[in-house]
Amino acid sequence: MMFYPSPPKVLGAVVLAQTFFLSTAASAQDVGNGAGNTAAIDLTTLSPAAAAVDNAQLFPSERLQLTDAVLANLTSLGVDTSLFAFGTPSDAIALDKRTGGKCKVFPGDKAWPSKPVWKLLDLLSGGQLIATIPSASSCYKGWGDEDEAECEYVTDNWTNSFFHMEDPTSVMWPLWQGRTCLPSATPTEPCTLGGYPSYALNITTISQIQLAVNFARLTNIRLVIKNTGHDFNGRSAGAGALAVWTHHLKDIKLLESYKTPSYKGRAVKIGAGVQAFELYEAGKKLGFTAVGGEGKTVGIAGGYVAGGGHSPLSSIYGLAADHVLAFEIVLADGRFVTASETSNTELFWALRGGGGATYGVVTSVVFKVYPVMKATAVQFSFASNSTAPGGVSVDAFWAGARAYFDYFIPHTEAGAYSYFSIVGTAPGEYLFNMLPFFAPNMTQAETAGLLAPWLDDLKGFGIEVDPVYFPADNFHDAWDAGFPLEAVGGSAAKTGGRLFPRKNWEDEATLNATFDAIKYPVEEGGMFLGFNIAAPGLGRRGSALPDNAVNPAWRETVLHAIAVIFLLDPSPEAIAVQSERLTMDWLGRWRDVSPGAGAYASEADVTEPDVQQSFYGDSKYPRLYALKKKMDPYGLFYAPTAVGSEDWYVTDQIEWLPTQNGRLCRV
Repeated sequence: MMFYPSPPKVLGAVVLAQTFFLSTAASAQDVGNGAGNTAAIDLTTLSPAAAAVDNAQLFPSERLQLTDAVLANLTSLGVDTSLFAFGTPSDAIALDKRTGGKCKVFPGDKAWPSKPVWKLLDLLSGGQLIATIPSASSCYKGWGDEDEAECEYVTDNWTNSFFHMEDPTSVMWPLWQGRTCLPSATPTEPCTLGGYPSYALNITTISQIQLAVNFARLTNIRLVIKNTGHDFNGRSAGAGALAVWTHHLKDIKLLESYKTPSYKGRAVKIGAGVQAFELYEAGKKLGFTAVGGEGKTVGIAGGYVAGGGHSPLSSIYGLAADHVLAFEIVLADGRFVTASETSNTELFWALRGGGGATYGVVTSVVFKVYPVMKATAVQFSFASNSTAPGGVSVDAFWAGARAYFDYFIPHTEAGAYSYFSIVGTAPGEYLFNMLPFFAPNMTQAETAGLLAPWLDDLKGFGIEVDPVYFPADNFHDAWDAGFPLEAVGGSAAKTGGRLFPRKNWEDEATLNATFDAIKYPVEEGGMFLGFNIAAPGLGRRGSALPDNAVNPAWRETVLHAIAVIFLLDPSPEAIAVQSERLTMDWLGRWRDVSPGAGAYASEADVTEPDVQQSFYGDSKYPRLYALKKKMDPYGLFYAPTAVGSEDWYVTDQIEWLPTQNGRLCRV
């Protein structure tokens, strides 16, 4: 469900300003090249930002830019552009003096932008400003759209990730939004914004991102970035914020010959709104294979690649971040630049794995791609059934699951990847579900041969499985058949994760201790999600590892593990107790058996006790933090657990339940 306001009817210079802006921004103007120089050019040709990357042309959406010349022309027409100017180093000092440097401006504050000011932002953006209406508002009184049929539709689609990604501010895990407006036929509480942003700007051009960035910086309001809202920790939520909604930047372009100092070959450039299913569909159509996400609706160019980005192809090729050749990005000062091997190189290093919502708003990414490859997906399951005659005992069930762990290293060395779960089905009974086992570059027969030793082990424990194979002559078709659409929208569970290193598999006693630690949350009533994956990067065959900001723990990983705790009591106090239990007890046991390892920031525990080491690595975090302070001295970009997040806190929080409902303030 999307909410688009009609372009407002206004008179005078403001309408003239909008028309002038939209026309002149697409013609000759000064465009910064990221190195302090400008050149008057026609934006239908390559701009200096793109010229830094061989043969990479800007998308049409990237040619419509805000510049000093446009601002000057608007000012000459009598439009007040003081809240849309580009940043300078002195602005950070002035901002601190003006606001006291403590908290972001919040709705109800005297400094909160007035309606005419928001109207001007809407006009200059071409009518793309959206005042937030919660996606389940039709179930409640107070928003003017109460409708029983619409409420039923929202309820029926609440777990569908496509539903949430099409809304400008909805998030896929409303626990972190505060659960203030969940769909309900019989609501007992009013529907409020909670942690939803106050406004969103529907992005179709770079100029709109620049307007939003400059506006948020100069008004000192919170800024968040959303593509799909597909995030375990609600990092696109934020009360009192302006959201930059990049979901409609959908351009995809195959570059047949792309050159950098270290690469020459085919590449694909994608807009910030492109999702996994769209990238893979393009690969099938245009004849390439790209390293992207496992989930169908995951956005590729934003938080996914910024966090490293694990993939069904990672055991062969490494993480998505290892394949980036260039970024286009709007920085905290509002300037549009390229980050690549030859331009803004320190930023290029950080954007590849150093975390999202930190240095700017990425508008597009160039990835190296590979030839079309065959692949096979496999699904099967087995369960304990200790009360049935001849059924699988609980001991046999756990023995079968433990036997799988013996094959993690040889499977990843063969290039395979798996996504599996273990969960209780009844008191003392359990289910193992392979969701799927994925074998890139393998036929069905080759995949069956790789699985045969483990399946033989299962037979030895009295466990029979009936694998269903999905072979294909291209990656897309095997992936599409094998991987399920993610169920989202739940507010009754919390997740946390760990990257278990290969060394835990090199000693039998350590492996048994690892398995016992993983087994514990399931026996305690939780759920386990596992990814048998290696991510050695392009150095798997002995060459040097990519020099990027990817968490070093990934390079040693053979299991990305996620624990899920169910929050059966909906009261915030009860949820906080369970949240602490997950973090300190369940995941504490995982940390104890893998000292010095880490966690995948995009699918981890928001209350992880050592974020800097676990999510980024002690060897890389100081460099990332130093760049953050340099690139964003204004403190514009913030997200929970992101680089520099330790400098901020959200007010009115319950310990162990960090929603985004409060005011964002400096520590």
